[in-house]
Amino acid sequence: MTELPAVHAAHTFELTAAVRDEIRTLLDSAFEGDFGDDDWEHSLGGVHALVRDTGGLLIAHGSIVQRRVLHDGRSLRVGYVEAVAVRPGRRRQGLGHRVMGALERVVDGAYEFGALS
Repeated sequence: MTELPAVHAAHTFELTAAVRDEIRTLLDSAFEGDFGDDDWEHSLGGVHALVRDTGGLLIAHGSIVQRRVLHDGRSLRVGYVEAVAVRPGRRRQGLGHRVMGALERVVDGAYEFGALS
């Protein structure tokens, strides 16, 4: 069985402009042009999970961003999943699962719960 590439986690502030451009290109490709500027903005400001192939090509991404949710008069800190994508041609290889696993670890350590839509 082929070993899956490692997942690297980094906060948005740690990402260079070139890496942010790579992520955006991946998202545009994975969502076939249906990933808008508002979607992009929602994916920034938190922790990103990045997976690269052995040649350094970005093949999977997801981010977790803090949101506030009001429930029963309480304000809760929520880790909101954004911009999860796997490069076309690399799907169904467990990469999305690895990205989500990394994001779940962030939620478990930093938030009251995680959410996505």
